[in-house]
Amino acid sequence: MITVNALGDQCPIPVIKTKNMIATMKNGGEVETLVDNEIAVQNLTKMAEQRGYAVTSKKIRKGQYSVVMTVPALVPGAEAEAEEGPVVCDIGKSNTVVVISADTMGRGDDVLGAVLIKGYIYALSQQDIPPRTVLFYNGGAKLTCKGSESIEDIRLLASKGVEILTCGTCLNHYGIKDDLMVGEVTNMYVIAEKMSQAGKVIKPC
Repeated sequence: MITVNALGDQCPIPVIKTKNMIATMKNGGEVETLVDNEIAVQNLTKMAEQRGYAVTSKKIRKGQYSVVMTVPALVPGAEAEAEEGPVVCDIGKSNTVVVISADTMGRGDDVLGAVLIKGYIYALSQQDIPPRTVLFYNGGAKLTCKGSESIEDIRLLASKGVEILTCGTCLNHYGIKDDLMVGEVTNMYVIAEKMSQAGKVIKPC
């Protein structure tokens, strides 16, 4: 049995580590993933079921769980595995989209506004049920790029399964396209689509 240590890792890292290990198991076998929360157990179980693997899980001790998948051997000449969608964690029923259109929050004093938006993004990263998507455009595009004081908080959101999208036109306008540090580049069609399909849109700026 191969063991993957994902203790302390936030979603989707346990799933990604396990998928990467399975990709090396040409002869099949059992892979055990160690995690420290029930959400990770649920997400690993869901991944195994989607792939048709036998899967069992158990609580080893307080704050430690074991998820064991039985992976079949790769049949020579078989077609490549069908392309899968992105790893998406079960982060609750939130269908909220947060829209950040400036690198400051509110009006009156930009220095204060920069402190406020940093605090807002930090607070957003600490929510029990985070938004499904955060959109960054216009001046907000600077927050996902090199030099932003909010990078680690935005990365934490991404690690929880939150979709992070930054407007490509905005990155080009400010000359910072190569400085993007987290998330993906998107376009206005996708931004409009995400907002129109959201259950709730929050715009703090």
